[in-house]
Amino acid sequence: MVSLFLRAVDLLSKVAALLAGLLLIAAMLVICEMIFLRYVFRAPTIWQTDFVVFSATAAMFLGAPYVLKTRGHVGVDVIEIALPPGPRRALGIIGALLGLTFAVLMTIASAMFFHEAYVNEWRTSTVAAITLWIPLLPLPVSFALLSLQYLAELARRLSGAYEAEGHA
Repeated sequence: MVSLFLRAVDLLSKVAALLAGLLLIAAMLVICEMIFLRYVFRAPTIWQTDFVVFSATAAMFLGAPYVLKTRGHVGVDVIEIALPPGPRRALGIIGALLGLTFAVLMTIASAMFFHEAYVNEWRTSTVAAITLWIPLLPLPVSFALLSLQYLAELARRLSGAYEAEGHA
């Protein structure tokens, strides 16, 4: 049952990372289109800046669970490496619990913010006046996925699978 949960969470993180990559590609293409319109045709760009900012931000948040899964984040692990296995494992569990707490709190806060934007029909203050709940949706989704990935991290550390996977 635990291994099924771990595989499912890992798959969700990979899907979110793939979506993040697609959002970055879309942002890059829109930036090229925006430059072309501005400097070749002297045409105004109305929605492009908002799209690029929102899609790049969404990509960053949606990629976070995969970064946690693959240990892709930058970290200082001098103290962790210096510790013997027992305290190192305890430190990893405490770190995962703190990360889980942060991710759950951010899931709740961003879901409340998203809900307010949806119910009150908030819009951006730009000329495009984009409905704000659309670019806010990745926040609660990504923090919920990050919470799940931290639960998987805890399950791995508590079960000993973390060390079995080759992590010190």
